[in-house]
Amino acid sequence: MTRQYSFKDCLQRAERITWRVEDLIGEGKQLDFSRPFLPESFARTGELDFLDADEKRTLNQIRVHTYLAMFGLVEEFILPFVLDHAQPLIIKPMISGDDYRARAFLAFASEEAKHIHLFRRFRDEFVRGFGVRCDVIGPPEAIAAHVLAQPALAVALLTLQIEWMTQRHFQDSVSDDGSLDPQFKNLLLHHWMEEHQHAQLDAMMALAIAEKLSKAEIDAAIDAYLDLGAFFDAGLKQQTELDLDALQRASGRTLNPDERARFLTLQHQANRWTYLGSGMSHPRFLEVVGQLNPEKRAAIDAAARKLDATIRRA
Repeated sequence: MTRQYSFKDCLQRAERITWRVEDLIGEGKQLDFSRPFLPESFARTGELDFLDADEKRTLNQIRVHTYLAMFGLVEEFILPFVLDHAQPLIIKPMISGDDYRARAFLAFASEEAKHIHLFRRFRDEFVRGFGVRCDVIGPPEAIAAHVLAQPALAVALLTLQIEWMTQRHFQDSVSDDGSLDPQFKNLLLHHWMEEHQHAQLDAMMALAIAEKLSKAEIDAAIDAYLDLGAFFDAGLKQQTELDLDALQRASGRTLNPDERARFLTLQHQANRWTYLGSGMSHPRFLEVVGQLNPEKRAAIDAAARKLDATIRRA
């Protein structure tokens, strides 16, 4: 299996990125609740023709609360996973003299801890500004425990998928017509600035884990990764119902049965693309899976395309 990236390059890019959480939130830097936050390519509120413009903007903002909570949730398993599985990739290089490798993974773990702080601060700011309770799936500790109980390669692939999907989220926000809240766009930008390095390091970690596995073990790990996708898909279905409850609280309006059914169908598909399809279909993610098993890559690519086609058809 081939290494795609240089540890030295990853470290040098990380060292050029020097933002702090305090640079992005607080001291007059606030979310603008007169604007939508999430790109329409992910929010998909435009297809809900029974909502007026204010209700669509409110739903968009509720979806951003979910976004902040979801990334806080996934960081709960990404950070301990990185700390656990990067340890031999740090200690051995320090003994052998591969300093760039050791330092790159230490920076990886430190930045993931910073991201937990970042999303927590933005979520606190949202709660203060929005003023209506928005519930989220959880608890994060239980979800993290379930994920971390899976084969290490499966967790590495899930982490890699999440990291590459942040690029899609940032790119879609940048290509927007400018109506999005600049503060949230700034979050997406700075998150991706570091996740770029993380995705490359995690790709190398996944391949390093796979080198010690048999073909049967690799295939089983990829199947476990797909099972984790189904696990999160079920959670996203529950989250869609929680988002609907929050919208009804915020708007003071109860959707009729037909509206409710259409909302749940369309918004579940929107959530699936946001958190699953956008990462599963990323060429860099599929490239790593292809190195592990070309047939599994084709199956994952087909599943991701189906998610994309479904949401565009709905």
